[in-house]
Amino acid sequence: MKPVTRKRPQLGFKCFDEDWEQHTLKEIVKKQIKGKAQLNNLSEGNIDYLDASRLNGGIPFFTNGTKNVEKDDILILWDGSKAGTVYTGFSGALGSTLKAYKTTSNSTFVYQFLKRQQELIYKNYRTPNIPHVQKDFLNVFKISTPNFAEQQKIGTFFKQLDELITLRQHQLDQLKALKKGYLQKMFPRNGVKVPELRFKGFADDWEQRKVSSISKKTYGGGTPKTSIKEFWNGVIPWIQSSDLESHKLFNVSPKKYITNESIRKSATKLVPANSIAIVTRVGVGKLALMTFEYTTSQDFLSLSDLQVDPYFGIYSLYAMLQKESNDLQGTSIKGITKLDLLDKELMIPKKNNEQEKIGIFFRQLEKFITLNQHKLDKLKELKKAYLQKMFC
Repeated sequence: MKPVTRKRPQLGFKCFDEDWEQHTLKEIVKKQIKGKAQLNNLSEGNIDYLDASRLNGGIPFFTNGTKNVEKDDILILWDGSKAGTVYTGFSGALGSTLKAYKTTSNSTFVYQFLKRQQELIYKNYRTPNIPHVQKDFLNVFKISTPNFAEQQKIGTFFKQLDELITLRQHQLDQLKALKKGYLQKMFPRNGVKVPELRFKGFADDWEQRKVSSISKKTYGGGTPKTSIKEFWNGVIPWIQSSDLESHKLFNVSPKKYITNESIRKSATKLVPANSIAIVTRVGVGKLALMTFEYTTSQDFLSLSDLQVDPYFGIYSLYAMLQKESNDLQGTSIKGITKLDLLDKELMIPKKNNEQEKIGIFFRQLEKFITLNQHKLDKLKELKKAYLQKMFC
C-alpha cells in the first residue's frame, strides 16, 4: 500500500481538524466524458452545445444533441493554445477538444483546487509545441482533500465568493455600457447640432469647431538619447503610449523620468499641467487629462491652454476618437497625423456652464466606474489569497 501524505491548510473553518489526504485526480473522478466534433451533424434544439468558444463567452448555440454535462461537472480544454483551462457551471452537449469529469468529491471544491493550480497545469501537464493536455493527466495530477463535510464548506465559501465577484463584474460592465450610451446621447451625432440628451435649461445649438480651436498651444514630443545616462535620472515625467490605459482618461502612471538638460538638448518639450495628451501613433485613440507637468515621446500631441472646460474637452475628444477609430488608416498599426487630428471637428456647447455640467457628469461617472473596478480587483485579490491559504 502506497504511503498517504496528510496535512492541513494554513487557514480553515472551525470544528475541522482532520488531516487532508493526497490522491491522484483519477482516484476521485468517477466518470470521464470525451467531447465529440458533432456540431455539423446536429439540428436546432434546446440543448446548449459546449465548445471552446461557448465556454469563453461565445454566443450559445442550441442543438438537438444529447445532454451529457451538468452544471457541477468539471470541464477541461484538452487541445489548443489554452489547453488545460478548467471550467465549471455549464450544462449541455460536450463538444470537441473538451473533457468533463464527474467526481466523488465535492465538485466545487475540486474545481477551485484545479483553478488554483491553473498556471501549474499550463506549465507542467501539457505537451510542448502544439499544446495538448498529457494523456496520463488523471494519473499524475495530485490533489489533497479533507473529509466531505469540510469540502462542502470550502466549496460553498468559494462559490459564494465567485458569485459576489460575478455580480460586481456585472455591475461594472453595466456602468461601462451606461457611459458608452451617455457618450452617444450627450454629444451630437454627425450632422446634428444638438445632442439627443442634455441638461435642463439649455436649448441653444452647439457650434462646430476644429480641434485646433480648443487650445491656444500644442506640443509634440521627442525621445532623449537613450545612450546618455544623464538624460534619464531626473524628476520630469516622460510619457509613453504604454503609460496610458484605453478608456481611462485620468489614469497615467509614468515609468520614466528625464532631466532639464535632456529637454534642452532634445526635441521633447515640457508641457504645462492641465493639458490633454493624445496618442497619435502606437495606441492611437488613448488620451488623458494631465494634472502635472510632463514631457512625451513623439507618439503624442498635447493640447495646452484649453479654451473649453477641461473635463468637457477630454470627453468630447474621447467621443470623437471613438467614432473615428474605425476609419483611421495605417500599415501595421492604426495612426493619425497630428495635422489631421487638429483638423478634426467637434461639436461644442456655446455656454461654458453647459460644458461644465457635461464634464462634471462624466467625471463623476468615471470615478464611480474606477471605484467599482477597485472593489472588483480587491475581491479577486482576496480570492487569490484565500485560495493560497485554504488549500494544501
